[in-house]
Amino acid sequence: MIRIGILGDIGSGKSFVSKVFGYPVFNADYEVSKLYKKDKEIFIKLNKKLPKYIYKFPIDKNEITAAILSNKNNLKKIINIIHKEIKKKMKLFLKKNKHKKIVILDIPLLLENKINNKKDILIFVDSKKKDIEKRLIKRKNFDRKLFNKFKKLQLSSFYKKRKSHFIIKNDFKKQSVKNEIKNILKKIL
Repeated sequence: MIRIGILGDIGSGKSFVSKVFGYPVFNADYEVSKLYKKDKEIFIKLNKKLPKYIYKFPIDKNEITAAILSNKNNLKKIINIIHKEIKKKMKLFLKKNKHKKIVILDIPLLLENKINNKKDILIFVDSKKKDIEKRLIKRKNFDRKLFNKFKKLQLSSFYKKRKSHFIIKNDFKKQSVKNEIKNILKKIL
């Protein structure tokens, strides 16, 4: 099985590119939102650590945002609880798809949390800053302060590009992204 890790800035279109590959995708953001909505255990753990902010189930994203914005240590507490669970979910995903030729890992902090392994093929999704900005502002719960906090957690784009085996220029047009992916798959396979 070939594991492809998708890297890029917040809002660069990592999930969009991941889907265009046409292989099974592990989308960490989607898994996190499922945990908030459906996992009572996660609620109990978060409530125990942050009772002032996380007090009702299903967990409201606004509660998470408020906790993160009020104190930088809260983000670490949330990450410690959530990431363990996401790693378990990823292991299940990999086990379930072990006979697939390729799997895509759409995990925002793949390198930062050392989730990738040495054999993974890393692809950086490169988008224009103004395109990213336009897309982020359209997001329903976009919060600039929160965005800046998450940005600080990330390694620089320069570093991620250097670590990547391939770079996809994302213009958010399916056909051009498809063509770039086709070229990459030819080289990989």
